[in-house]
Amino acid sequence: MGLMETGDPNTELGHSERQTWSRQMDFIMSCVGFAVGLGNVWRFPYLCYKNGGGVFLIPYVLMVFVGGVPVFFLEIALGQFMKQGGVATWNIAPLFKGLGLASMVIVFFCNTYYIMVLAWALYFLAHSFTSPLPWATCGHEWNTVNCTTNFSRVCLNQSLSPSPPNVSSLNTSASCLEHTGLRSSVMEFWERKVLRLSGGLDEVGDISGYMVLCLLATWVIVYFCIWKGVKSAGKVVYFTAVFPYLVLVVLFVHGVSLPGALNGITYYLKPNWSKLSEAQVWIDAATQIFFSYAIGLGALTALGSYNRFNNNCYQDAFILALINSGTSFFAGFVVFSVLGFMAAEQGVDISNVAESGPGLAFIAYPKAVSLMPLAPLWAVLFFLMLLVLGLDSQFVGVEGFITGIMDMLPPKSFLCSLRREVVVAICCFTCFTIDLSMVTQGGMYVFQLFDYYSASGITLLWQAFWECVVVAWVYGADRFMDNVACMIGYRPLPYMKWCWSYVTPVVCMGVFFFHVVNYKRLVYNAVYVYPWWGEVLGWFLALSSMLCIPLTVLYKLLHCKGSLMEVRLSLVLVIHKIVYIYFSSCLFHFK
Repeated sequence: MGLMETGDPNTELGHSERQTWSRQMDFIMSCVGFAVGLGNVWRFPYLCYKNGGGVFLIPYVLMVFVGGVPVFFLEIALGQFMKQGGVATWNIAPLFKGLGLASMVIVFFCNTYYIMVLAWALYFLAHSFTSPLPWATCGHEWNTVNCTTNFSRVCLNQSLSPSPPNVSSLNTSASCLEHTGLRSSVMEFWERKVLRLSGGLDEVGDISGYMVLCLLATWVIVYFCIWKGVKSAGKVVYFTAVFPYLVLVVLFVHGVSLPGALNGITYYLKPNWSKLSEAQVWIDAATQIFFSYAIGLGALTALGSYNRFNNNCYQDAFILALINSGTSFFAGFVVFSVLGFMAAEQGVDISNVAESGPGLAFIAYPKAVSLMPLAPLWAVLFFLMLLVLGLDSQFVGVEGFITGIMDMLPPKSFLCSLRREVVVAICCFTCFTIDLSMVTQGGMYVFQLFDYYSASGITLLWQAFWECVVVAWVYGADRFMDNVACMIGYRPLPYMKWCWSYVTPVVCMGVFFFHVVNYKRLVYNAVYVYPWWGEVLGWFLALSSMLCIPLTVLYKLLHCKGSLMEVRLSLVLVIHKIVYIYFSSCLFHFK
């Protein structure tokens, strides 16, 4: 009864001073900026081409509705309902608060290594204002005697050769040159100028001063985007979320006008129905959804926590899913029209130039740009788009991490007493310090270690599985559906409850075990195999988040007084108290 007399229940919960979006479009644009990132441009088109062209859309769309949308909606709705970030929101099931800790670990690792892509993009951008482009020719100080710009003669004879197994996504787009000992000028610029690549993980080498400046510049930009909280980030994201679409449209119009573009688009969409019988196609579709929808990082929960209580997050989830997947599909036309042109210019099959990941962004596309008229203009546009596309994903991820940390700390702690600007500065400086290991000569090996393990498919699938299980079976799917109805005024379709309870957990565990069973040792450029201690470090990164969930459960059970039945009863009472408070809040908001 005391809670009912306090007026606004949010005051009782300590949320009266929590920031909210200035307008709802701020939330939409922030989610678009965060979830729509580099993976939509450099990963989906290649997967579509590799897995049967247009046929790949069948498993992809199916996974959107049974995996992507349900978990995406769950995370946003949970944040909006609890008015807390990625950690404190799991107070709905105190025994599983490790879910919040796990998401903070994953997003911290992502914030740490993802920004390196932006630093590389900034480095390329700074070198794009010269004609000819520095990676388009040989004869520079970083080039070797084996450097060549003539792909046609060599690659034509190798175009029918099968690709070696376990080819990394960082492999050269003109890999056929390796058979003759020749090296692409683009590849030498990437490995010898940008990365200054050493022989392995154990050869650290010295730090690149230019890359440190690029890294520092990107962190400074990130800092000033979020130092004032969602009020400032909500404004910046209007530019960072919209600008890449404008550049994509310009690149698309230019790309389809190039000779060979139609062949490239045909390769992208040409259906191969036999691929539907391959398990790998379905696994790739599921993995891509969890990557591109930014699920399991806690940032979506943090963004949702700044919504108005009665915001229609159910409708928002479908809108954002359409934007995300639509961007991936459209980006394929942009990428493959240019790759088709590149293949035509070099006189090789498109399979020799089709790449994904950094191999597309920093090897294949720069080479294609160098073959175009007004090459510096298209290079500037492309790398500026790459920089901005990754920038909003980065600063929203950092914002989600800081929100989670601040919500987790006691109100009277030292960090909570600091100004927000100082806390953001501490976070950015900490990540910058770790990033210095990635601007050394052995930095690419460190980067790939983080990319392969810390935020890999298995960690995100593990996280999504437990999120669904805890909400559906511990807190209660029906209860959460009632909570959502309390916020938006109606119950979502029953399929959401079925997905949380059965379909999505089964999909997550199925793909998870497929990844574990088919685990392969980490390899760089199809040549360098990581040492055993490097793999141990990688598994430490993966398990540091995954073990947060079972270890927290074990810790809470061992430190609770009473029998297991008494512990279970106390946890149930906590959940009922939370439900009572928030239903009181619901009544308050709809008066």
